[in-house]
Amino acid sequence: MNNLIMGVLELDFIEILKSIILGIVQGITEWLPVSSTGHLILVEDFMSFKLSDGFKEAFFVVIQLGSILAVILLFFRKLNPFDSRKSAEQRKDTLVLWTKIAVATVPAGIIGFLFDDMIEEALYNPTTVALTLIGYGIIFIIIENWNHKPKINELSELSYKTAICIGLFQVLALIPGTSRSGSTIIGAVLLGTSRYIAAEFSFFLALPIMLAASGYKLLKAGMAFNATEWAALGAGSLVAFLVSVFAIKFLMDYIKKHDFKVFGYYRIILGAIVLAYFYL
Repeated sequence: MNNLIMGVLELDFIEILKSIILGIVQGITEWLPVSSTGHLILVEDFMSFKLSDGFKEAFFVVIQLGSILAVILLFFRKLNPFDSRKSAEQRKDTLVLWTKIAVATVPAGIIGFLFDDMIEEALYNPTTVALTLIGYGIIFIIIENWNHKPKINELSELSYKTAICIGLFQVLALIPGTSRSGSTIIGAVLLGTSRYIAAEFSFFLALPIMLAASGYKLLKAGMAFNATEWAALGAGSLVAFLVSVFAIKFLMDYIKKHDFKVFGYYRIILGAIVLAYFYL
């Protein structure tokens, strides 16, 4: 009996340790334009969670809550329209920003709600991840080689039309391996924003869509997780939050002096490795 109990505890510890590793991957890749979902699918495929398929499906989405909290922490004042330290004009600008975020969220919200199950069944596999990693890696390099001067250097200069168009690019992120931040950053840069504004608006755009997706997955799963699964979800989300704080700070500092080419090359190399691993 004691051996059986120890075996169960050891299994639980290993699964929680795996969730911590996935939390680290989520925290790093959610905000860098390299696809968090793609990395999670690939890493989990190598480690193989022993927990239920229903839990794994929810875990990949709900773990994003940790990353969302990092954005709220780092940008709380900028996103808070009721901050008493802001002037009336600044509070108004913050409310306008939230309106732009809301309208930009609509396209991905509708498509995701209608076709979530279909997309997961058809596209959540290493082949799709590899091809989208490579494809968008090439696009990043092409865009960076295209010499252009940004027309939008402040969030206040972002029009509703531009915000909605960026939201349309976010729809592409429903395909695993694309990268939500990657697709919105590409779209924003093509529409004339600076890299910094593209990344910042991409972070803000993540809040409603990721909160909605996480809540939907929890409701869909019925929140019927066992103790080990709750522990794994909690540990993964906490680690994702802590790592996200550093990843966001890194990216915002990095793009002040560098372009996105390095992420393009990384995506191409990783995509090629994935294809070689599964097909050679």
